Amino acid sequence: MFTDIDMPGSMDGLKLAAAVRDRWPPVKIIVASGHRQLSDRLLPVEGKFFSKPYDHGRVIATMREMLAAA
Repeated sequence: MFTDIDMPGSMDGLKLAAAVRDRWPPVKIIVASGHRQLSDRLLPVEGKFFSKPYDHGRVIATMREMLAAA
C-alpha cells in the first residue's frame, strides 16, 4: 500500500497504515509526505517512508525489494 500522510477526512495516512497493518499484517506499506519528516518509530513494522519530492526510481526499487521479500 502506498499512502500520503495528509488525507481528507478523519483518518490520516498513518492511521490508515496502522489499521492495514493490524488487519492484514502481510501487506507492505509505504508512507509519503511533502510536509514533514517522519520518525521510524511512527511507522508500522517494516513500513517505509519517503519525503516529497521523492526519487521515483528509489520508490520503485523499494517496492520491488518489499515484494521480493514477501
